[in-house]
Amino acid sequence: MEISAADVKKLREETGAGMMECKKALIEANGDAQAAAKILKEKGLAAVAQRAGRTTAEGRIFVRTAGNTIVMAELTCETDFVAKNADFIALGEKILDITIEHGYTKVEKVHEDLVLELATKIRENMAVRRIAAVTVPDNAVGATYVHSDFKTGAIVVITGSTADIVKTFAYDCCLHLAAFTPAYITQKEVPAAYIDEQTDIFKAQMDNDEKIAGKPQNVKDGILKGKVAKHLAEICFVDQPFVKDDKKTVNAQLTEIGTAAGAKLSFADIVLYVLGK
Repeated sequence: MEISAADVKKLREETGAGMMECKKALIEANGDAQAAAKILKEKGLAAVAQRAGRTTAEGRIFVRTAGNTIVMAELTCETDFVAKNADFIALGEKILDITIEHGYTKVEKVHEDLVLELATKIRENMAVRRIAAVTVPDNAVGATYVHSDFKTGAIVVITGSTADIVKTFAYDCCLHLAAFTPAYITQKEVPAAYIDEQTDIFKAQMDNDEKIAGKPQNVKDGILKGKVAKHLAEICFVDQPFVKDDKKTVNAQLTEIGTAAGAKLSFADIVLYVLGK
């Protein structure tokens, strides 16, 4: 049967499939547009299933504040080209819409269904990797930041004051997180196994250092303790030199800002997303 260009064009607009794919689907469906759309969807699902094991190393971080709620989502895909696609970006915003509207705090089936719908259209593996939802309590401030490449995003909530100086500091902390991407927030979070591993590495390095190897054991113990402490300070957010003043730690700056605001401040929530990590 003959398939008109107008029918092909209409099906293409509805499904996002290529012109030739739409024409073939309409021929297979004997001109039935609804059946043709189903054929295209099934083919899209099959294509997505085939690509399910492919790496989704690209994507985008999305964040939004709505009232006293802050939501952040990581949406991944296979290629940078798709990550910049308008439909992909619209999908990320839709995920935020639904998350805020329904009060979701993690990835739900409704998110996965939305992703599958676009994945069948674009035929590229995609996933909502994670979602964070943070509530900013009374007498607290919340700040967000997403880097210009959309591959790093941060949320910081500080309790104790809503002063402008605290708001600025919370935002600066987001910048700090994005710049230094610390592995942990405080040293209490660092696993003992990790500390033991690093200690063994430092011991081996010291044994191979002629300047240290011959020193008394108590001196070597002190050097080892110092190396471990320095390393922990490098990987823990609150102990890192603050991005806006590297002569002070983040914790020290928190105390100083609290004094200026006439309040005792504390970090309530800290979320850092780095695409793929």
